[in-house]
Amino acid sequence: MNAKPDRHIQVISLGQMKYKEAWDYQEDLFNKTIEIKLRNRELDPSEQSNTPNYLIFCEHPHVYTLGKSGQEKNLLLDSEELEKKHASFFKINRGGDITYHGPGQLVCYPIIDLENFFEDIHKYLRFLEQAVIDTLKEYSILGGRIKGLTGVWIDSEASLNGTKEVLLPRKICAMGVRTSRWVTMHGLALNVNPDLSYFDNIIPCGIDDKAVTSMAKELSHEVSIKEVEKLLTEQIQNQFKMI
Repeated sequence: MNAKPDRHIQVISLGQMKYKEAWDYQEDLFNKTIEIKLRNRELDPSEQSNTPNYLIFCEHPHVYTLGKSGQEKNLLLDSEELEKKHASFFKINRGGDITYHGPGQLVCYPIIDLENFFEDIHKYLRFLEQAVIDTLKEYSILGGRIKGLTGVWIDSEASLNGTKEVLLPRKICAMGVRTSRWVTMHGLALNVNPDLSYFDNIIPCGIDDKAVTSMAKELSHEVSIKEVEKLLTEQIQNQFKMI
């Protein structure tokens, strides 16, 4: 662990950026953080450098990404159909199966040295989930967890607007992360105002008996993605301040 853990989290808002460009941006910060940690191993504690922590926010053009544990059969489009949808496809090094990113979806990539806070990846995922749940509460949307599944879900009892219609559990936020030497990358994707029809082209996260939803769909109106970004930033920072 660093001699003097740095618990400050720097926020970087990239706007809309192509997936590969954002992935390269992440990996650059990720690798630089790893380099600091490796260099610190050769130094006395008094000479060591702190490792930084980042929250990167962006939106992507239409793209499907497949994690290390995923199966290509969960993408229901071939290359020609992807082109017609103006969508791209990447196999990537996070955990999880397949997911979709696109305009109107808020993506958050934390590049965090967990040794600055705690050494527990499951706790880290629960922190991210709780930050999303607390953000949704600000809009009177009651999100929750499903045992054994990562992410944030809405079900038939999960709306505070009095609706009691029986519905399938609906995923509103997907998560998939990678860690190395306790440094994180990749992260979460919160559906704010995306075109949900793009999810029809995949079996989201390999789960075929759950639906997908968005804040706009739950509220029946669009939501400011910049406002959600601000609230989610505060909620993530609040989770880590509790350490």
